[in-house]
Amino acid sequence: MAIIVLVVSKTNVKKLKITFLGTGTSQGVPVIACPCAVCHSGNPRDKRLRTSILIETSELTLVIDSGPDFRQQMLRANVLRLDAILFTHEHKDHIAGMDDIRAYNYIQQQPMAVYAEERVQKAIRNEFSYVFAEEKYPGIPQVDFFTLKNSPFEIRGIPVIPIRGMHMKLPVFGFRFGNFAYITDINFISEEEKEKIKDIEYLVINGLRKEKHISHYSLGEAISLIEEVKAKNGFITHISHQMGLHDDVQKQLPSNIQLAYDGLVLEID
Repeated sequence: MAIIVLVVSKTNVKKLKITFLGTGTSQGVPVIACPCAVCHSGNPRDKRLRTSILIETSELTLVIDSGPDFRQQMLRANVLRLDAILFTHEHKDHIAGMDDIRAYNYIQQQPMAVYAEERVQKAIRNEFSYVFAEEKYPGIPQVDFFTLKNSPFEIRGIPVIPIRGMHMKLPVFGFRFGNFAYITDINFISEEEKEKIKDIEYLVINGLRKEKHISHYSLGEAISLIEEVKAKNGFITHISHQMGLHDDVQKQLPSNIQLAYDGLVLEID
């Protein structure tokens, strides 16, 4: 087995501002018509839009995944400029909001840089066929695709390291930026890929619920990964209403692990 030695130079890591735009699973929380206590909670931390994250540096503003709540998330976080979107995979709760990049196309007068592997690009072309039609309707989204491989790349000088995981049988990508890594929608990560996140300062990982799931980490599995790679701070995202009330679950977690919630902001040097 190949061992990856990852060197993150202090000179090429910019100060990061991380905003959790959404921390919910594919249906969000509350779930339509659900009578459970979580879906009827008055605590804002129990209100979860579909999973997405905003990363800002002095040179770059990017979003990982643009799900069905993308428009609402951009308005809520007052994102006035967006340079790029990175896609983890092609499921609807991660790509469905891409039509709303039209506003940024108009304001910035340029196509949106979209980073995705070839399989995901194909799904986006199918989902938004009108964007790529020969006869284009005025005002449709404008996209420049950049193809992701499982190797480091840069966006405007910012280094990005893809991290391969498996979402049941579907390959997905997480991403590392300096001492911060974001991985969602996985239930398996190889030993080789774990080397990319060993001893990391901040690790965001999906934890759907307490019970085991067919394609996502459970809360216990997410905690085990955080501890195994010796991440100093762990954040759980892609959370279902089945997890329980935010405040109740948080009390049960190790001191260095937190249930993420919509609107949570991290400032990382």
